[in-house]
Amino acid sequence: MSALDGPQFWIAIVALGLATYLVRLSFLGLVGGSTLPPWALRLLRYVPVAVLPALVAPMVVWPAASGGETDPVRLAAGAAALLVGALARNLLAAVGAGMGTLYAMQAVLA
Repeated sequence: MSALDGPQFWIAIVALGLATYLVRLSFLGLVGGSTLPPWALRLLRYVPVAVLPALVAPMVVWPAASGGETDPVRLAAGAAALLVGALARNLLAAVGAGMGTLYAMQAVLA
């Protein structure tokens, strides 16, 4: 059996949901009715640029599809996406280049 069974599981789910809700509510309650200062708005523009690579990098370097081993095909696809994204400054072009490189290299090397 698992560590949390029956009611303990649902109590944990409700507690975590309530905690998440309260964290978001506290921020919206404090800032929701007012405007943020220009320096804060300028800094918030960089959040997606920092979060997306942090989410993608582990999947490129240690992919679950290869058992956590570094895979040259995925590294090449990540490099292609990075290069096209830096040159074109277009998210869809970067994603397309990465996917195209991944699928083409898998087809050639398989």
